[in-house]
Amino acid sequence: MSGTKLQENSGLSKIKPIKRLLKGLTKSGGRNNTGRTTVFNRGGGHKRRYRQIDFKRYNLNGEVTAVEYDPNRSANIARILDSKGIERYIIAPDDLNKGMTIFSGNEVDIKLGNSLKIRDIPVGTFVHNVEIKPGKGAQFIRSAGCKGQLLQKTKKYCKVRLPSGEHYVIPSSCHATIGTISNSEHQNKVIGKAGRSRWLSRRPVVRGVAMNPVDHPHGGGEGKTSGGRPSVTPWGRPTKGQPTRRNKRRRNKI
Repeated sequence: MSGTKLQENSGLSKIKPIKRLLKGLTKSGGRNNTGRTTVFNRGGGHKRRYRQIDFKRYNLNGEVTAVEYDPNRSANIARILDSKGIERYIIAPDDLNKGMTIFSGNEVDIKLGNSLKIRDIPVGTFVHNVEIKPGKGAQFIRSAGCKGQLLQKTKKYCKVRLPSGEHYVIPSSCHATIGTISNSEHQNKVIGKAGRSRWLSRRPVVRGVAMNPVDHPHGGGEGKTSGGRPSVTPWGRPTKGQPTRRNKRRRNKI
């Protein structure tokens, strides 16, 4: 495949996924529930089946039987055979290999892949799969190559540094998993050709200056133009760096 850099997947298992944990995945094509396009340049792509991941690892003890590819996320997933003979999927940490064992609970070792309450983890430990509400399951730090670090602990709250650099305060009874997430080379992936981008449900992006004035503020003009104004979105809002995030979350201070 000329010009395409494929990821190194030699260590991943090629066995079929667990049928019980597969679910059909419908695509929205960027449309909301009324049929309007709210996310542009989405559509098409290869058909996928969703692997149901166990994000509530409260009593999961078992052996790693395989590390597999998951088309629905950037990280790899690990197949776990628990003590009751039931197979489950978890997000695979880096260096977790077939034959290793993982444990969850209140009195488990601080070891790669083990899951426990964050109040029982030493300060400075790298973690992933972090809960932010007790009992809701892991919501933070789930992408390939990501890791957080436990910075501070009190009896009621703990402070975690997220991969973005932000410090986040969570209840001490939330669970987290030890280690860094697998597939850290994901960010070095080179798509290589337009067709491969279409397989990933990404459609071509048309420049605003190539449109008509009715379609975009940068459109129109005689000959080729550069827009004639600071860069804006199709709705006239500034782009290219202006902060648009509205963070209304309540921050607890330690």
